[in-house]
Parts: sequence; structure tokens; C-alpha cells
Amino acid sequence: MSEYEIQRFTRQCAASGRELAPGEEFYSVLTVDGAELVRRDYAKAAWPGPPEGAIGWWKSQVPGPDAKRLHWAPNEVMLQFFEQLEQQPGREDVRYVLTLLLLRRRVLRMEREDRDAEGRQVLVVYCPRRETSYQVLVAVPEETRIQQIQDELAQLLFAHAT
Repeated sequence: MSEYEIQRFTRQCAASGRELAPGEEFYSVLTVDGAELVRRDYAKAAWPGPPEGAIGWWKSQVPGPDAKRLHWAPNEVMLQFFEQLEQQPGREDVRYVLTLLLLRRRVLRMEREDRDAEGRQVLVVYCPRRETSYQVLVAVPEETRIQQIQDELAQLLFAHAT
């Protein structure tokens, strides 16, 4: 079983090296390099698309200097939503993105990658809190779904600080 430390947002484009400006859209991608999980951030104009074998990627926007700090929902709430998604056909991409988030927050731990009965790639993750393993279909969202998923998760799992 591997545990990864994921690098935080650097505010710098991996392709050009220039600093990303507040409000600017950018893409982030997670890849495996040997035994390390590597995050790279790209300006929208420099985004080459996700590389072969990418674990996940997403589009975001550089927060402005006056942006309010966001707070995560409690881990228990996130886990409950994660478990509910398993029973909702057609929402595999949302569950996959939430799984990546829960891995990053160390609520879930990666056990291994596997294939299901239909030959599709799945992640086998473990939740120490629930002492349970889960199989999660690797369902990278279509380009048209990315913003919808981001908005849904932000609405459900974040609250602005007051």
C-alpha cells in the first residue's frame, strides 16, 4: 500500500515557468513518477491535455488576493456522500473525483489498482475510519462535465469563512 504526498498549487505554469495571475484559469494534473505522485499546474493556453496514464486532472481558477478562505465539510459528511454515490448510477465521474479529493485529504488510502468483472480500471481504496475497502471505477470526467462536478462538489463540500 502506498501513501502519497501531493504537492500544493505552486501558482506557476509548469510549461512556461511564469507566475499565474489571480483570476486566471489553469489546469492541474496528477501523474505517477516512479514512487512519487507529481502535480503540475498549467496556464490554460499552455495546457497540453492530460498525459497518458494521468491519475486525474482538473480545471480551476487562481484565487484573488481578496478571496475568502474555504472550509471543507467534516470528513464524516464527505464519506457519507462518497458512500451514497456508489448507489447512484451515472455518477461514477463524481465519485471518482471525490475519491481523489478524499485521498488527498488522507481520509482514504490507496491500496491498489485493479480491474472489475467488465475489465474496467478501478481503484481499491481503504478507509481506516470505517475499516472498509471500496472499489471505485476510474471515470475521468468528460470535458463538458468538469465544471458541473466542480460546482456540485464546491456547493456540497465547501463553506466560505465568515
